[in-house]
Amino acid sequence: METQHLLFEIGTEELPPKALLKLSQALLQEVITGLGQAKLHYQTAQYFATPRRLSFLIQDLDIAQADQVIQKRGPAYKVAFNEQGQPTPAALGFARACGVTIEELSTLETDKGQWLNFQSTQAGQASIELLPAIITKGLQRLPIPKRMRWGSLDTEFIRPVHWVVLLFGKHIIKQPILDVIPSNLSQGHRFHTSASIELALPNDYIDKLYANKVIVDFEQRQQVIIEQAKALANSVQGQVILNPDLVNEVTALVEWPVAILGQFDRKFLTLPKEVLIASMQSHQKYFPVVNAQQKLLPYFITISNIESQQVDIVRSGNERVIHPRLNDAEFFWQQDLKKPLKQRVESLKQVVFQQKLGTLWDKASRIVAICEAMQTQLGLNLAHIQAMGWLAKTDLLTEMVGEFPELQGTMGKYYALENGEANEVAIALEQQYQPRFSGDDLPNSISGQILSIADKLDTIVGIFSIGQIPSGEKDPFGLRRASLGVLRICIEQNLAIDLYQLINLIAEHLFKVSEPIKLTQQVFSYMMERLKSYYLEQNFAYDSFDAVFSCQPHYPLEFAQRLQAVQQFRTMAEAGSLASANKRIRNILKKANNPQTHTSTPQALLYQSDNEQALAKHIQQLQQDIQPDLASHDYTQALTKLAQLKPSVNQFFDNVMVMVDDPALQNNRLALLNQLSQLFLQVADISKLQL
Repeated sequence: METQHLLFEIGTEELPPKALLKLSQALLQEVITGLGQAKLHYQTAQYFATPRRLSFLIQDLDIAQADQVIQKRGPAYKVAFNEQGQPTPAALGFARACGVTIEELSTLETDKGQWLNFQSTQAGQASIELLPAIITKGLQRLPIPKRMRWGSLDTEFIRPVHWVVLLFGKHIIKQPILDVIPSNLSQGHRFHTSASIELALPNDYIDKLYANKVIVDFEQRQQVIIEQAKALANSVQGQVILNPDLVNEVTALVEWPVAILGQFDRKFLTLPKEVLIASMQSHQKYFPVVNAQQKLLPYFITISNIESQQVDIVRSGNERVIHPRLNDAEFFWQQDLKKPLKQRVESLKQVVFQQKLGTLWDKASRIVAICEAMQTQLGLNLAHIQAMGWLAKTDLLTEMVGEFPELQGTMGKYYALENGEANEVAIALEQQYQPRFSGDDLPNSISGQILSIADKLDTIVGIFSIGQIPSGEKDPFGLRRASLGVLRICIEQNLAIDLYQLINLIAEHLFKVSEPIKLTQQVFSYMMERLKSYYLEQNFAYDSFDAVFSCQPHYPLEFAQRLQAVQQFRTMAEAGSLASANKRIRNILKKANNPQTHTSTPQALLYQSDNEQALAKHIQQLQQDIQPDLASHDYTQALTKLAQLKPSVNQFFDNVMVMVDDPALQNNRLALLNQLSQLFLQVADISKLQL
């Protein structure tokens, strides 16, 4: 099949920088999907994105679809013709549906008999005819929350469209795209060039745009920014802070990046480092510079979209702009310090947390109660539980956090220290929001861990209590993230917290719901589902998780310990046999007429064979042997010891009939099997394992 390269570019007004990369990747993916549906093959595909263009280059694309052989099987031959050999209505209807006469149909021979058959060859369409529709559909399916119209056109897109390039080999496909007739003329840098750029072939694109001050490859442009920024920071013996989100955003703001080093007044270094960084990053899209000890230096790096002949003027302009921003930050800091956090607690009553869940004051009071409950569970005696709970949300009322919401918690720490609060309290105020995102650090102080769990659980249970349970992709209160945060803190920081009991306390005593047990089970199950997803992503077997979940351990830390043990157990030679035996036991016990008879203690006098006695003796011995392991939560060691049961269990099932006619013997053997099953259930229900 002959192939050609395909180039598409849509030129627009400046595109939203935070959405640029996603839009570009989505466009290429939608087009690739369209090509697949059209059965058009290609070798490689690459997307490009700059502030005022989305484009892609597809190498070695089929110039046409392959011819398709169409075959339709009709009615069976004996149904298609009557005894006189005349076509029946079924045969005539089939021919009519295929657009042919009876004589033009063929016969298909199968092992099930003869059938009427229609076969034809459909010529493949040329790619030139198919591509405009595929690209248009791709543009229409882009994840654009709000489209716009411009001029007198009915066309809608994220920004007004100025030009379109659609080049297939040497051929310009001139069918309109978003009401614009495509050409082979692109545009260079808005300020460095003025003439259109003629593209003779798709593969001219990258080099010709580069010659006109446009780096169309997003990743290449990003790398240029990073290298330039690092070099400038190094020139002042510093290191540049390259926030990934900001790097992406700045990359989406420029077509020809030129890094410039600027300075600000050293007096501002007396402010908290995070304040200066937030001011530079949020307002100005500057990259801060730190020294080897990560202390802020009085420098910043800005990325210009112009290769100026008067760099000093550009630098001084940026320095003039940053000064009032830092002045504002200094003012907020000074104003906030005039009112200590303790004096802001009463004002929490004026701020609504959630309409049905009360104010931030209400939330703070619940956080205090939850922290105290956790302290009791953990056997701690923290001196500042009340202080960190009541102060947790007070920094939300400060000028600084009002200007920089991302500094919530961080400013709480600084203001608490300035107000003379205990270091333990200050650290907890900062760490309460951790982890903020997937993979983020967890709180490393016990106070921070307790406050973080309390804050998150209050939100989770509260939102569930008013029926706003997350569904599909909608999770406005971030309950999935909060749930996983709670679980990770419990597990990874080794906190023996009874999560079920804690949820029940919040539901019954703090939110005072009418059916606390029902809500507790609902919230607990929801959180366990989040934990299951978390472990499946780490390649734990789903049946290992189910085996532990069946036992309903209420402590996330204990759940994790049991899960690790089951994962280790399933690699043992005895695992398959014991899992099968437990399945058999569960089925036997389930079918027993009176479950109460087999939950009693088996009687030694009723054992009739050496196999029964051997299994009973082995079970009794292991019941004692694994108790220290269970007490120390060494579930791996417990399962390793239980694996020794394999010979006794196998011999029992090979030589002993359980469901005998004698009721006393039958019930005694059922009781023995139940004892065996309960032995394993102290760790997990291994009958769930698919080995």
